[in-house]
Amino acid sequence: MKELSFRNDVLPLKDRLYRLAMRITLVREDAEDMVQETLIRVWKTLQDGTQIDNIDAFALTVCRNLCLDLTARREQQNVTFDEELHDRPDATHSPYEDIVRSEQTALLNALLNTLPEKQRTAMQLRDIEGHTYREIAEVMQISESDVKVNIFRARRAIREHLQQRKN
Repeated sequence: MKELSFRNDVLPLKDRLYRLAMRITLVREDAEDMVQETLIRVWKTLQDGTQIDNIDAFALTVCRNLCLDLTARREQQNVTFDEELHDRPDATHSPYEDIVRSEQTALLNALLNTLPEKQRTAMQLRDIEGHTYREIAEVMQISESDVKVNIFRARRAIREHLQQRKN
């Protein structure tokens, strides 16, 4: 088992932790606090000498659980926008294209935020973060088949809503 380094193995995860926290909490300040708390807990776990087989899954699980605890306590549904979608570098485009893309992204974000937490988290981890079903199952502490079902249902709900808007 390799020795884990906080600087080399844990700190590079902070952006992924932030995106996950942002998708669950929907509030930038809460997401930042949850990432900080996650990093502290992971650091303490490493300092205790606890063996961690998969640092990515461990950190994402800690972050997810902290975020779920926070949202359960606050029971709030503030809709915010995932910064990653705004800041993607693209080829030059017109102001009209900017407006269309902004509206489409806002609609998709609003639809994602209406999904149940498990579906929203599964989609975040799979479609935005690019994790495998196995990794998602480990983070969410559910079976791989449950991950697939949640992603299928989330995609279907979004597709149905978009089709209703066209009609």
